[in-house]
Amino acid sequence: MSQDGRSGRRRAFIGSFTAAGGPGLVTARLAPDGGAALTLGTAVHDVPDPSYLALSSDGRTLYAVSETAEGTVAAFRIGGDRPELAGPPVPVDGSGPTHLGLYDGHVLTANYGSGSVTAVPVRPDGTLAAKPSGLLQHTGSGPHDRRQRGPHAHQVQADPSGRWVVSVDLGTDSVRVCALADGAPVLHREIALRPGSGPRHLAFHPDGRHAYVVNELTPTVTVCRWDAAGGSLKPLTEVSVLPGAPAGDAYPSGIVVAPDGRFVWTAVRGEDVLSVLAVTGDGLRLVGAVTCGGNWPRALAEHDGFLYVANERSGDVTWFAVDEATGLPRYDGSVPVPAASCIVFG
Repeated sequence: MSQDGRSGRRRAFIGSFTAAGGPGLVTARLAPDGGAALTLGTAVHDVPDPSYLALSSDGRTLYAVSETAEGTVAAFRIGGDRPELAGPPVPVDGSGPTHLGLYDGHVLTANYGSGSVTAVPVRPDGTLAAKPSGLLQHTGSGPHDRRQRGPHAHQVQADPSGRWVVSVDLGTDSVRVCALADGAPVLHREIALRPGSGPRHLAFHPDGRHAYVVNELTPTVTVCRWDAAGGSLKPLTEVSVLPGAPAGDAYPSGIVVAPDGRFVWTAVRGEDVLSVLAVTGDGLRLVGAVTCGGNWPRALAEHDGFLYVANERSGDVTWFAVDEATGLPRYDGSVPVPAASCIVFG
């Protein structure tokens, strides 16, 4: 594939739900002229429901969770046109892994169904060890009688300093800050958010001192101050992601911070919109919302100044140019991917 363009990264990988008719793991390439357009390539069916993906720092290995009741994580070699499964998928000892991240020589998975975080060692060649090295079981519940009867880990990622890993739990209305000890996730601190907010995903500001948590059970973003030295997250304020009251449950999903730190974007599934918030010091200001170009925007990504949206129910990936002054996205194109769940670049 061509390595032209502003970042030199002209590949994309798209996850989808095979149980809903998706093709599995789909490869794509970006236009060599530096534009946003995607051209679809091969589809790989080796892992059911690869709902979230993460790329190694050297760009040679792609990791995917299998969001099934059994729950596994898999590694793929991506040197050629078709990703090749690098060993059998590894059970995560948890159900419904919905997200994963790389941290301290391990792949960590956020297991939504069982409310836990699993660590699987990564070998020097990028392949995965045969079994997990440790698991952290979340505990607790929230006031929502249907969605918060127990813990539901929804995201796990390293902080910008690389000292900590944070896990966001929709069921317990909290964010956990952890480290690894002998390959096992160990809780350092749990930070409570507003009861009933249902935190889903967290994104860090480029300054390394702020973080934004998009809440699924209420259409808001919680602005937090992040202290990497102490591994501490402090909630500051909560801001709506919609200009008016939603018609029903809004189900916000993805959140992205602009590389220059000026804007925060969220996807809102119940309203099929992308929201734009301007960063204002320790706060956010809602600028507006635009259509996502599809139905049920499950995930959101930024690449080379463009926004990409995986629309699960309409079965497509849409992309948008961004107005530099206002941060408002402008629809620019799409490709069909049934039951699309996420998109990563590298």
